[in-house]
Amino acid sequence: MPEIDLAQPIGAIAVALPGATAIFRRHKLDFCCGGAASLADAAAARALDPDAIAAELAALAPAASDTSTEPAVLIARIVSRYHEGHRRDLPELIRLARRVEAVHRGKPGTPAGLADILSGIQAELVPHMAKEELILFPLLAAGLDDPRAAMAAGPIARMRAEHDDCGAALEEMARVTGDLTLPAEACNTFRALYAGLAHFRDELIEHIHLENNVLFPPFEALAG
Repeated sequence: MPEIDLAQPIGAIAVALPGATAIFRRHKLDFCCGGAASLADAAAARALDPDAIAAELAALAPAASDTSTEPAVLIARIVSRYHEGHRRDLPELIRLARRVEAVHRGKPGTPAGLADILSGIQAELVPHMAKEELILFPLLAAGLDDPRAAMAAGPIARMRAEHDDCGAALEEMARVTGDLTLPAEACNTFRALYAGLAHFRDELIEHIHLENNVLFPPFEALAG
């Protein structure tokens, strides 16, 4: 089994070790916006045993990845899977949330304010993705050898800040839903809502991770 360096940033581990992201999500370790933290520090912040997490990571079977990190290919995958998926999923999640809040109003476990949180995410995320597609991504897709590549650091910094805002909104969503804990009497709509939210959360986390920890760093390095 490979040895896991506790001083290594968890974002770097997530990039290099297939399957690591599932372990980090299970332990609620933020490998996207908080990807610069070392495994030791990230675990300590959540009162977790870093050696135990390292053992889980080391037990992952090594696997070769055929996922290209070439900028243009990665950007195309981000847009087709994550951007289009978020645009598709959010309106229905907002609708379901409003219905659940209305039908179950006042009952224990009802996620009061969830629809407004999701509407806020939509209001921020849709223009964020448009800015990436219209301004930043065409610049990055030209590659590191393009003479304009070093100019990407400024727009990337803004996108990272907006990613942090998304992370804060996901934390608020977790708070009002009890970390997506269904009440015993949850109806099918309630269950469909929380299943959809779990999918959206995981896709958004993976989306931000790919940009913060895979796509952006080589271009930021050009600018020093």
